[in-house]
Amino acid sequence: MSVEKIIQYRYILLWSIVLGLYSCSTSRHIEKRSDNHVYKELGLNEDRKDNVALYREAASWMHVPHRDGGTSRKGTDCSFLVYSVYKSVYNKTLERNSADMLHRNCKKVSRGKLKEGDLVFFNTSSKSRSDSYISHVGIYLKENKFLHASTSKGVNISDLDDDYYRKTWVCGGRVK
Repeated sequence: MSVEKIIQYRYILLWSIVLGLYSCSTSRHIEKRSDNHVYKELGLNEDRKDNVALYREAASWMHVPHRDGGTSRKGTDCSFLVYSVYKSVYNKTLERNSADMLHRNCKKVSRGKLKEGDLVFFNTSSKSRSDSYISHVGIYLKENKFLHASTSKGVNISDLDDDYYRKTWVCGGRVK
């Protein structure tokens, strides 16, 4: 092989390496930028310990309208939202009903012990005032915030310290 061919191959190899490194850097930068958008959409602060897949999936559901018995992004109820996010992010199949999720899929945890991805259960029903009655579920994210499908606002983020959720709180649940 001639010296000129060797120089040409080295030149091509060098540029291939440079372009390969640059493209990886660019894609990481684009991914980082899109993650910043995700956190902005959710109104949360980014932390490198976060399960980014959870936050991306949560953001993708934002503003989907509430629909009783709804099972799509055209309209969902709270339990289908939780069911769908868990299937997508954790590859776990949960029950399709909020009370069954607690009783069959979770171990109860107190509010002070909640971790990212835990479920939060509420009694928002006027039908039963029993403290153990479950009528609403969401997914705890962090900073006291949780994702859920509200009947009035659709899929959104709420704060556990809001009066309404403090009054209707039943328990947290860590999925087994």
